[in-house]
Amino acid sequence: MGIPGSQLETWSHQGAIVTAKNTHESIRNALDYLKWPDNVQYEAYLQGSYKNDTNIYGDMDVDVVVQLNSTFYSNLTEEQKRALGLEPVPYGWAEFRRDVLSALQTYYGTQAVVEGNKCLKLTAGGGRLPADVVVCAQYRWYQSVHVEDFVEGMAFWQHNSVQMTVNYPKIHYENGVKKHQDTEGRFKPVVRMFKNLRNFLILGDFIPGDLAPSYFVECALYNVPNDSFSSSYQDTFCAAVNWLLGTDLTSLRFQNGQLGLCGDESVQWPVQKARQFLQQLVSLWNSW
Repeated sequence: MGIPGSQLETWSHQGAIVTAKNTHESIRNALDYLKWPDNVQYEAYLQGSYKNDTNIYGDMDVDVVVQLNSTFYSNLTEEQKRALGLEPVPYGWAEFRRDVLSALQTYYGTQAVVEGNKCLKLTAGGGRLPADVVVCAQYRWYQSVHVEDFVEGMAFWQHNSVQMTVNYPKIHYENGVKKHQDTEGRFKPVVRMFKNLRNFLILGDFIPGDLAPSYFVECALYNVPNDSFSSSYQDTFCAAVNWLLGTDLTSLRFQNGQLGLCGDESVQWPVQKARQFLQQLVSLWNSW
């Protein structure tokens, strides 16, 4: 019989969104209070499950990106930068992160802001949720040596690391919106359903908490063919899991389309872990 459709439908529901929007607005207000250096341009936007409408009940931390746009980093060589007339500037990511931290501590108090490895962690309070504030700068992946021929991402450095981390949250969002439209509004509810399935397996000690990060689960489902998303949650569950089990997992792409999802790099989902998660989903279905 498998997992009842009513249970899968319940797991497809979205969690609260109002407090996430309030948290985002509060952080924007905190940044507006700072007197920024001349010519510094930035934007603050949601990313993650709250931005992508894939948040479920129990999700807490809001992911907010604060992105410097008046300075950018890229994949260009020094020679290519000179050819395009690009020059170094005195105000970069490090200075921007310093000022964002100062703005948040001044507005919320030093005890409310903790410096993490990847982000600034803001505690909950005053009607806002806890937030992970990713301070970054615009990143441009140039596809040719032409000033406008680039894909926009964002870049930051982890604590005590010289390795730049690059991500593409805007493309992730845009691709998710298109996938949702192409599946007649079924993609995002199905993502939420599988995120709840993941949490069920973790709470039941069927899988360890780090086996299947929800971001990887969402990206895996993005690769599933559109015609696998039907009006039946049971049929969609079976079609998606069977398709993923039958495909070469190393061929899957992140939802932003810029990198392979499964592999041996530190930012990728190990194939063995992805397959173990899928097999646990099959076992859960068969034993329900």
